[in-house]
Amino acid sequence: MIADAQVDIADAAAAWRDLPPALAVPPGAGAVADEAGARAVGRGAAEGLFTGGAVLVAHASLTARRLGLTPPGRSPQLMDALELFAFVRPAEFCAPSPTGLALALRREAPKTAPEQAAALREAAESLLKEMADPAWPGREAAVGLAETLERAGWAWAPRVLTALRSQPIRDRQYRGSGLDVWSRLTEWEDEAPRGEAGSAPVDSESARIRLAKLLEASGLDETRPTQSDYAAEAAFAFSPRNEEGRPRVLLAEAGTGTGKTLGYLAAASLWAERNQGAAWVSTYTRALQRQIDRESHAIWPDPEVRRVKAVVRKGRENYLCLLNLQEMVQGAQLGNGDLIGVALTARWVMHSRDGDMTGGDFPGWLPGLFAVAPAQQAGAANLVDRRGECVHAACPHYRMCFVEKTIRASRRADLVVANHALVMSQAAFDGARAARGIKGDSETAALKRVVFDEGHHLFDAADSAFSACLSGQEAAELRRWIRGPEGRGRRGRGLEQRLGDLVADSESARQALTDAVRAAAQLPGEGASGRIAPPSGEVNPIGPIESFLAAALVQLRARTSETATYGGGEFGMECAVRPSAEPVVEAARGAARALAAVEAPLLALARHLEDILDDEAAELDGGARARIEGALRGLERRARMTLPGWRAMLAALEDGDAAPDPDFVDWLSAEVAFGRIHDVALRRHWIDPTIPLEAAVIAPAHGVLVTSATLSDPMADDPFDMARMRTGSSRLVERPRTLKVESPFDYAANSRVIVVNDVARDDPRQIAAAMRELFLAAGGGGLGLFTAIRRLKAVYERLGPDLARAGIPLYAQHMDPLEVGGLVDVFRAEEDSCLLGTDAVRDGVDVPGRSLRILVFDRAPWPRPDLLHKARRETFGGRGYDDAIARGRVSQAFGRLIRRADDKGVFVMLDAASPTRLFAGLPPGAEVQRMGLVEAIETVGAFLKPS
Repeated sequence: MIADAQVDIADAAAAWRDLPPALAVPPGAGAVADEAGARAVGRGAAEGLFTGGAVLVAHASLTARRLGLTPPGRSPQLMDALELFAFVRPAEFCAPSPTGLALALRREAPKTAPEQAAALREAAESLLKEMADPAWPGREAAVGLAETLERAGWAWAPRVLTALRSQPIRDRQYRGSGLDVWSRLTEWEDEAPRGEAGSAPVDSESARIRLAKLLEASGLDETRPTQSDYAAEAAFAFSPRNEEGRPRVLLAEAGTGTGKTLGYLAAASLWAERNQGAAWVSTYTRALQRQIDRESHAIWPDPEVRRVKAVVRKGRENYLCLLNLQEMVQGAQLGNGDLIGVALTARWVMHSRDGDMTGGDFPGWLPGLFAVAPAQQAGAANLVDRRGECVHAACPHYRMCFVEKTIRASRRADLVVANHALVMSQAAFDGARAARGIKGDSETAALKRVVFDEGHHLFDAADSAFSACLSGQEAAELRRWIRGPEGRGRRGRGLEQRLGDLVADSESARQALTDAVRAAAQLPGEGASGRIAPPSGEVNPIGPIESFLAAALVQLRARTSETATYGGGEFGMECAVRPSAEPVVEAARGAARALAAVEAPLLALARHLEDILDDEAAELDGGARARIEGALRGLERRARMTLPGWRAMLAALEDGDAAPDPDFVDWLSAEVAFGRIHDVALRRHWIDPTIPLEAAVIAPAHGVLVTSATLSDPMADDPFDMARMRTGSSRLVERPRTLKVESPFDYAANSRVIVVNDVARDDPRQIAAAMRELFLAAGGGGLGLFTAIRRLKAVYERLGPDLARAGIPLYAQHMDPLEVGGLVDVFRAEEDSCLLGTDAVRDGVDVPGRSLRILVFDRAPWPRPDLLHKARRETFGGRGYDDAIARGRVSQAFGRLIRRADDKGVFVMLDAASPTRLFAGLPPGAEVQRMGLVEAIETVGAFLKPS
């Protein structure tokens, strides 16, 4: 039965013919495409089109920035093709630009501004026609949501509805707004425990055979000898251990192009198959997580089988919270929110693989297309569970929860692709519970066979996971977790809302809850930084924690200078906490008492919930048990880990004459943002964070493979000494095996390494001029890497206009309204664009082909000599430690340049003082040449000239 009248096909066709002019504004140019064709226009005309009537663009905020305008709000006249793509093809990848749209629709990448404008118009036409195809799926559900979007004033709604109604609309199963996606998701189902994994070994020959089969499944004809050798050696980490505490550990360096991912997946998948257990692969970056997930297709080509066998696992702060979405939907329907953004996010929810909003299939650019207040943006910042406020089984959407689905899926998977942050934080938590004799559900119980890819980051991941920080923001977050939202319009749930009914039958437990909520009022609230470090200078702290931080800031200002600190204040201030000024010591006593007053009732609550699990074990249903266990995890993290850690740091200030703990570094710091102090903190880090790493992760495992393209240090007597130290394997009873496999690429023929010796590295004008000429000589495809954001911004302001006049797009981290992943996606899609960034860009770039053909460092990437690094340098080898870190960073950056056998690239260092020893880690054939800028420009132009 047809519920909605079918629209005449001729009218439907008019829907995509009747499009406004398409405006493309690559740097230095503008172009429009309409019924008369595509043509270039001046900046004034482009600005007039953008502000004066109906217009079609790709990324309205970025377009406005290029025109020198403020980001626009939504308007019926301003039609962003990226929003149309998000509606028509939800959960599909698209780089946020006209070129990205063309590539997502399998069209040739446009080069010139007129070609981009034409491609933009063609993309919109194609997407509208796609919905009019009789075979287009999900028409009925799409109509319901499009009708809601029409009522909300979405610019695309009339055309979308015309295209959708050009075909018969059947009776809809779900009537209404189409926003209540939580009612249409499938529920997870409990399964019997899988049990302990077996101990069947994986021999080298079996790993070689499995690799050959995977390569054949991937369409590759032959196995590279180095890749086969790598897979055979990786099997060692999947052989049974002989004694507890003696894992099989392999440190394996595999040069770029070795094919290490499929190499270790061959051994890992074989082990999982033989032993009915999960092999975990942990990465540092989201990009590599996605790559490993893609490569698992060779093991399980059937998507449905792969969905069960391979699971991408992240912390819960990465996944959409359906309860947060419901609250945002309700607010937006009442006029308090961005209803269009919420509706488009709801459409994504129904098509997402796993609800991952940070690095998954969510279009991260969607919330930033138009000027929407941060609190109203339907993106990860507001829709994931960042505050630890999950109510678990008490949530009406618990059975559909993406986090719960992923956790359960990982328990029955053969391959779990996680990240270092999750593995470390969970190991720290599970280790603390085990020390108290708790053997409950453990996220890391399955960590028996682990592959740490990007293993050179293991030290930094452990440093972050096993550290402590008492700051205004962290303490305010704890207050919010206990008391709930205290400001108008803020979403969230406090302890009373989450736990009140669980403790209703116990007067002592109810009193503990009341005491915790009351005590938390002493913690910093919203706006703490404005009271601790106000621009007016009139300090007015509220409560003992803010008083301590205010006293700490006085000591910071007395012992350091904002302008003299590293980067001219860019990195804030820091000073040793000892000797502590008397006001700091006195304030620390009050802060410690306030924290103890919070800790005690939280511990009482935790004990009560533990008693319920024990005393009522026979009566508790699965949902109640899950809810109590979830609440306990939150209480334990804060009452038995965070708060005791904070109090221990404060207690250490009491006796200023006592020797500091030799295992830790304590210091005071202040963060600076936009010229103002943003937060103040007391910090504690392990000098050697691999001590807890080894105890919590490495030693308990049965087999561990740590792999990277840059593990060894060729300048050391034993190239793997540093790797052993930075992975914690140096303390193992059984010495780890090591393996080094060289890259198969011909670096002598395909790369050049240049140190420019006549550019002043401290002069932004000279750096900008050098980068400009080098990028122009390469014809684009340039990545500029900076060791400080301040210098990046200074160069960007000078470099942008010059490249724009040559028609080369320039993007920059911290400058453009896109997060790092989106910037890299655009850079990859636009072959001749350039990108400026810092460490986050260097670590997250995987751009094969001509899109990255020249990489320029502004200066040698020495580690920043802060207090923590100084302590580690003293412990780990003095100047050689600095050299090893910088050498690794140079090698990692160089590895971004040549990703395939047919890639050609030039690596340039604009720091004449860079010693030759920093380049010792480059692969054979990559020889360093020192020359002046003019000669470097000529070399780049000649070497990268298209053949």
